[in-house]
Amino acid sequence: MVSMVGLWGAVQVELLEDVRAQVVRLDTGQACTVERASLPKGAREGDVVVDGRLEPGQTEARRQDVARMRTRLAVPVPPGLDL
Repeated sequence: MVSMVGLWGAVQVELLEDVRAQVVRLDTGQACTVERASLPKGAREGDVVVDGRLEPGQTEARRQDVARMRTRLAVPVPPGLDL
């Protein structure tokens, strides 16, 4: 299955298990399960894999995008309101 991940272009690793992993195609958002051995050695949840290689630059860019969205969506708590 190594070639299968490579043929897909860019995927993001969503979930790693003992033998399998769930990845999401970045172009379509489609999730699927692949053999964990098909991912590059050292792949972690959240990593972006392009053509079978880890892409640390794209991984960091996606993490920053998510952090910006979370900040933008955060609702400030008014002073004196205790949640």
